[in-house]
Amino acid sequence: MKSSSSNKRSILNSKIFFPSLIIIGIVSALFALYTDESMALLDNIFNTIVDSFKWGYIWYAIFLVVAGFYLSFSKYGKVVLGEPGEQPRFTLFEYASLLIAMGLGATIMRTGMVQWTQVASDPPFGLEAESMEALLAANSYSMFLWTFQTFAIFVMIAPAMGYLIHVRKKPKMRISEACRVLFGDKFTDGIGGILLDILFMISILAGAAVTLGLGTPIVTYNLAELLNIEVTFPFTLAVTVIWVLLFSISAYVGIDKGIKRLSTLNMYLAGIFSVFLLLVGPGLFILDYFTDSIRYLFSNYLDFSLYTHSLDLEGGTHIESHTVFWFAYNATWAMLHGVFAAVISKGRTIQEMIMTYFLAPAVISWIATGLLGGLGVHRYLTGDVQVMDILQEQGEDALIPAILDTLPFSAIIIALFVVMATIFMVTTMDSTTYTIATYTTTRDMSKQAPPRNLRIVVAIVITVLALSLMNVGGLEPLEVLSGIMGIPIIAIQIILVYAAKKMMDQDRAWVHNVRKHD
Repeated sequence: MKSSSSNKRSILNSKIFFPSLIIIGIVSALFALYTDESMALLDNIFNTIVDSFKWGYIWYAIFLVVAGFYLSFSKYGKVVLGEPGEQPRFTLFEYASLLIAMGLGATIMRTGMVQWTQVASDPPFGLEAESMEALLAANSYSMFLWTFQTFAIFVMIAPAMGYLIHVRKKPKMRISEACRVLFGDKFTDGIGGILLDILFMISILAGAAVTLGLGTPIVTYNLAELLNIEVTFPFTLAVTVIWVLLFSISAYVGIDKGIKRLSTLNMYLAGIFSVFLLLVGPGLFILDYFTDSIRYLFSNYLDFSLYTHSLDLEGGTHIESHTVFWFAYNATWAMLHGVFAAVISKGRTIQEMIMTYFLAPAVISWIATGLLGGLGVHRYLTGDVQVMDILQEQGEDALIPAILDTLPFSAIIIALFVVMATIFMVTTMDSTTYTIATYTTTRDMSKQAPPRNLRIVVAIVITVLALSLMNVGGLEPLEVLSGIMGIPIIAIQIILVYAAKKMMDQDRAWVHNVRKHD
């Protein structure tokens, strides 16, 4: 009996999990009690960061893109994450679907349809607000948010983590373990390693709670429109509980039976939705506007990437602060995305992993932004929807169903939109749950999946945290805090890029761990 009890307790690393939970709980409670004061403080901190270090965030993202291409197309790109002759765990379509579901989630459905409104109202490059050129720059900027910089941030710790568990067969898939090659055993096994892992857990728990909290309105507002009811907290609670059940079940059954099937299903649903939208909506306008947006994006890619608006000493436009926030917020999620990408990339080469993450989510996000943004801009131009009025009076969440409701067969389209958003959120959250369980278990992760009961515990923790914050209105400061927390993670990302290179150099992996034909 004693041995059995000990085994049950040993599946969870309490030195990482509980301190992280306590810290995020205390911070969340303070936000709930002092929401206005917290928001003012965090805004001041974030504005200082934007004013002083926006150049740093811009170059950080570009550095990761360059590092990604370097690892992909140098001798390291041929290194297999696993045995040299091992076949990939998933087909390319399944693999890309998993990365898309994780990399985009329901967020693409929000930014795709409404992000352009912020830029059109406050455009860059000296453009006139709400002009034709501003509308074009606005949708192109929405596409820019989902390009190489974002996905480099997401994937560039995966080479180190994937090599650690699939090639070196280390039992623990943790940031501290990947840093062992640089900092040695004393740091990794001591307080330094524990602090690194706690930082990871805090960022992921906060990010997961914010994602669940911010993603819920995408479904609730559209579902309320479909059912002709008001959005209330009990209704939001009911929707969230259903979500939790779905992603808990998916995380419980695992990647192959749950996450993979939902991800591939959503790819097919997205295809059906896109064709249907083009047929019943302003299809010709959307295709033309999509083409113009892609042209503008490629023509101004460097402008978006390096824009700081330095010559305006009195203020800036929307995109300077938002780009910094976007990169910082993505950095918070980088650990999660990198660990998950590492888990599912067994049998893939470094090049296949990085380039698939660079390209597959980007292409899908551009298509989604072209379709959804094109529909929103068309309704704005024709006056069918008072876009700016709804945005100011009711917010982004109310704008999405207002736009979709103008289409023929709107009930079908909104229903399909709700289903896709739900599946996107489920796949994001079950991937998150699975990854956190992977990170906190004491089991050998090179040989087995994380315990199922631990996945359920993690799902419950995330849900309780998100619902608590939604009820007290504390999500907004936590969202900003998540962005600020990206600062130390940026340093960790850069360290892990070097750690991946050093491990492969030590093992001469480009000689010993490549496919025979290479």
